[in-house]
Amino acid sequence: MDFEFSTDDDGKPFLKVWLSDYALISNPLLNKGMAFNAEEREAFSLTGLIPPFQSNLEIQRKRSYQAFQSKSSDIEKHIYLRDLQDSNETAFYSLLNQHIIEMMPIVYTPVVGLGCQRFSHIYRRPRGVFISYMDINHIDKILSNPRFDSVKVIVVSDGERILGLGDQGAGGMGIPIGKLALYTACAGIHPASTLPVLLDTGTNNPDLLNDPLYIGWHHERIRGDQYNEFIDAFVTAVKKRFPEVLLQWEDFAQQNANPILEKYRQTICSFNDDIQGTAAVATGTLFAAINVTGKHLSEQKIVVVGAGSAGCGISDLILQAMLEEGLPETEARKKFFLIDRPGLLLDEMENLMSFQKPFAQSRASIANWKLENPKMISLKEVVKNCHPTLLIGVSGQPSIFTEDIVREMAAHVERPIIFPLSNPTEHCEANPIDLIHWTEGKAIIGTGSPFGDMMRNGKKIRIDQTNNSYIFPGIGLGVIAVGAKYITDNMLMAAAKALAECSPAKYNPEANLLPPLTEIRGVSLKVAIAVAKEALAEGLTLHTPDNLEEHIRSFMWVAEYLPYKKL
Repeated sequence: MDFEFSTDDDGKPFLKVWLSDYALISNPLLNKGMAFNAEEREAFSLTGLIPPFQSNLEIQRKRSYQAFQSKSSDIEKHIYLRDLQDSNETAFYSLLNQHIIEMMPIVYTPVVGLGCQRFSHIYRRPRGVFISYMDINHIDKILSNPRFDSVKVIVVSDGERILGLGDQGAGGMGIPIGKLALYTACAGIHPASTLPVLLDTGTNNPDLLNDPLYIGWHHERIRGDQYNEFIDAFVTAVKKRFPEVLLQWEDFAQQNANPILEKYRQTICSFNDDIQGTAAVATGTLFAAINVTGKHLSEQKIVVVGAGSAGCGISDLILQAMLEEGLPETEARKKFFLIDRPGLLLDEMENLMSFQKPFAQSRASIANWKLENPKMISLKEVVKNCHPTLLIGVSGQPSIFTEDIVREMAAHVERPIIFPLSNPTEHCEANPIDLIHWTEGKAIIGTGSPFGDMMRNGKKIRIDQTNNSYIFPGIGLGVIAVGAKYITDNMLMAAAKALAECSPAKYNPEANLLPPLTEIRGVSLKVAIAVAKEALAEGLTLHTPDNLEEHIRSFMWVAEYLPYKKL
């Protein structure tokens, strides 16, 4: 590390810094730009290397925001913010936190999807670690760099299933970078503690393979034993180098995501945000919606469109909540109707994934349904026959929640709960404005992508973005604060319940299901406390702090400049 936190005789914090001149102002973690004071400019040989005007963080935010607003497109704004992050992380996070509602969609979904697609063409500076299959025997050496000594959270992807965009190869690095930016912005985890990783196992995207500017390994994706050995080598190296790290798996293809999670979830403290984070935020938002409808969880009938890792993960956690409520498992499973490419999942189907089988309905259970094509039961037919109270979309299929389907649902349910969760925005299953119109204002909505405010019953309302950013930063904060060994299903449930406790609708049924993003740090703190308490209760922690909340708060970095002293 090039710096060290310390305090003076009065207990005021400062940084001991080893770097000087261009090495200092080229380090994004330490650069202050023109905010270096006169003493620091002299001590660190900066005089003449930066303009004479002595600035401060407030002025820098104003200048940066003006530059941000001057950009004519979202991708240009994304590039600008990434450049700012790579030159001055303190200014970047200060700006992001002050304008989080406006900037989160630029830093992360939906614009990060376009950033991944264009990654090779907008690449500026290195950030994080690219580990290709050819480096399988050198992973220990790559991770041994001293600049990684403080790493506590790693987000890793192989770039194969980026949002709803598919295989983006090495361009998938945009996702770990964006996720970790939210760990810092939303939960205060210090940027020096984060490491984005892209495992380059090749790509099957012909556009990338034929692009001379593509920055990744120009090779078709490895599969089978080669892939598994590479993942195992990576996990082994990470566990050796960072024994207390939190490892987040991100945007792996369906055939790899669940097997990797199940194999390593008790080998290293890890979770898959697409599966478990999505499940927790959807379940927490459902808990909030139930406060509005007044219907118990055991009374819900749930249709999930997209029976992949995310859809089954959501179903698993909601099922767990039903069991906690006292519903027998056989009865609880009858309340789930999962739909994928072959239509409604039935237990008679061949080639069901192992995680899909527990949610497949029996043919006998739908014997009385009226069907046009019993061999492939469509979403429309499922809605007509089972009359769901909750409709969840994680399909990546735009506009699949059509007007006739939504109106059919609303005809049988007083307050239909509809969560079109796919992102980016152009892959969302329905536009919330349409959902309000088709249900005469009765729908309770949560979307995965951001949408602007809209009118309902003559009032402007904020669309609840059921985004994982309400969950995963808090999980990470709680886990690293107490040194959790693993992340259990009970910890995820604790996170979901903590999110529901933050719901404005708990106290006012006409209010939003989720608090605004301006309150996200408070939400992350509550989620972190809940997760840490559960980890402590399960005896899975390395640390047992006397004052848990105070201890967790001590991990929450605030983007501000500290005085520097030369060593």
